[in-house]
Amino acid sequence: MTAHTVTSFDEDLKELNAIVLDMGVRAARSVEFAAFALQNRDVRVAQQIISADKAIDDLQHDLEQKAIVTIARRQPVADDLRQIIAALRIANDLERIGDLAKNLAKRSLAILQEGTPVVGLAGLAKLSDRVRVQLDEVLAALKAHDDKAALAVWRSDHEIDALHTSLFRELLTYMMEDPRNIGSCAHLLFCAKNLERIGDHATNIAETVHYVVTGEVLALDRPRADQSSAFATDMRLPAWKG
Repeated sequence: MTAHTVTSFDEDLKELNAIVLDMGVRAARSVEFAAFALQNRDVRVAQQIISADKAIDDLQHDLEQKAIVTIARRQPVADDLRQIIAALRIANDLERIGDLAKNLAKRSLAILQEGTPVVGLAGLAKLSDRVRVQLDEVLAALKAHDDKAALAVWRSDHEIDALHTSLFRELLTYMMEDPRNIGSCAHLLFCAKNLERIGDHATNIAETVHYVVTGEVLALDRPRADQSSAFATDMRLPAWKG
């Protein structure tokens, strides 16, 4: 490629990276404020998070269009093509994180509409805090192209799984002790699963950062510690007594 073509392609890559980082900031904020809305029973914030998801979706669409045009014009190979493919993969994970944050906000509204006492929020706050740290760390690794930091995120995914399993057990216990807790706890179970899935997407991003930096795909299985499915099989909920 000529010097002009190389410069133009570098600008294309910068634009793609800028869109990805913008999506990352928006997705992280959505997760933070969705958790805030749930903890503080804030209807206004929950509604804002639901509305804000469209901006993340629009950014993903813009990135996809930009990537297609860049591939068609520049016909990149090797490292250059890897960067474009990585941007598409990361954007997909960030879009899903935005969707999961929106689901958290919707659950918050559902809980508020029921108007019943909510138990288990302390455990959910601990899980959401850990997920937010995971997300912040992987976005920092992405911005700095830091493979070491990305691998640290990848290796710590089991911590989120363990917190999710612990909260799952806690919420099922509350449901067994008092059937009046079933409604709100059911919503919180979905919230906990959404947070656990956000952690998974953060780990996906870490894997992609490793791929961009090294050109290699992680061959190892991801460390996992989520036993909620096995635990649920052994639990029996009490019969409803209306």
